[in-house]
Amino acid sequence: MLFGLAGSLALQVVGAPTPGPPTPGPSFGDPIPGLSADENARFLAGRDTFEEVETVDQGVGPVFNATSCAACHGSPATGGGRASGGTTTLLETRFGTITNGAFDPLANLGGSLIQTTGIGPFGSCNFVGETVPQTATIVTQRRTTSLFGLGLVDAVPDQFFVNLAAAQQADPDGVRGSVSMVDNLITGVPSVGKFGWKDQVPSRAQFAGDAYLNEMGVTSPLFPNENCPQGDCSLLACDPVPDPEDDGTDLTAFADFMTMLGPPPRDKITGQVRNGEDVFNEIRCSACHVATLTSGNSPVQALSNVTFHPYSDFLLHDMGALGDGIVQGQASGRQMRTAPLWGLRTTERFLHDGRATTLEDAILAHDGEAVASRNRFSGLTQGSKNKLLAFLQSL
Repeated sequence: MLFGLAGSLALQVVGAPTPGPPTPGPSFGDPIPGLSADENARFLAGRDTFEEVETVDQGVGPVFNATSCAACHGSPATGGGRASGGTTTLLETRFGTITNGAFDPLANLGGSLIQTTGIGPFGSCNFVGETVPQTATIVTQRRTTSLFGLGLVDAVPDQFFVNLAAAQQADPDGVRGSVSMVDNLITGVPSVGKFGWKDQVPSRAQFAGDAYLNEMGVTSPLFPNENCPQGDCSLLACDPVPDPEDDGTDLTAFADFMTMLGPPPRDKITGQVRNGEDVFNEIRCSACHVATLTSGNSPVQALSNVTFHPYSDFLLHDMGALGDGIVQGQASGRQMRTAPLWGLRTTERFLHDGRATTLEDAILAHDGEAVASRNRFSGLTQGSKNKLLAFLQSL
């Protein structure tokens, strides 16, 4: 059954009391249903910390991209994939080059992620925003991803993704998803990466620490070392706040919020939408955009053994010309993680770099392992295309 369909049907019983107004469904930014009172309090406290605008005195900088998590993850609600206010899709810049046949992030020049803003004069130093060095031959953009429902994804056992990748090796269209095994800084054991455009992060807690450092410039016990501005580590002698700048308190709050943040609510499911999902399956978009996953056991009972519908396998796929050229973890320059489609209707620019402004353009830009499905889409009648797009716009 499609996500949300059960809640849209009402059973009419003769002699039953006249029903009152329908109970409002979940909204974007709501916690996952079923939290205990303590868990709900942690979620709300975490959201407050996630929305807090921080200062240089609290550790922001010396180079950074934003002063709060919600500045990038703010729309259509806190945790979303657009800037606060909902009118801007933020794009960050990554760069690198090829040295002796291998990807070089140019770390000595501040790579691969640009921090656009500096805190200005401090002591004998003047911190300014970074720029792409002239030696970079690979420059790409990435848009902010949504965080809705990813606590459920975090609760899916690693072995599920390993098994799913193994099953895809027999796919008739040549879909060959792979897992990305990355260092888990919390457990100390390599784990399946599920988060980030390159599956470079294995858990929500590690995602929080990574973003706190690389987007806001705040160090923590997980990530205790500052980024060297434009690669010049001598400037860190002027860093205003001793490291680590967060003792782990904020990191825990971020992780609480992201872990217990509910999935995006589904829009109305009409006959056109149901027919569109049939088209989606027939042209085999579902080979990578897997509709249904089930979580395993979780310390948060509301996340345990839950069936949910992200429309993603969270695996790496060779996307051919659609790859961004950046190597991260075990992901090659051609590989990208399958983007989850739930919440798609709130997206204004599509694909990892936001190049597509319509869903049809996004589909037609697919390459590599997605070529067969893309070509089937091109061969659809306009009526079938309209059904498919109606389905996507309901997610």
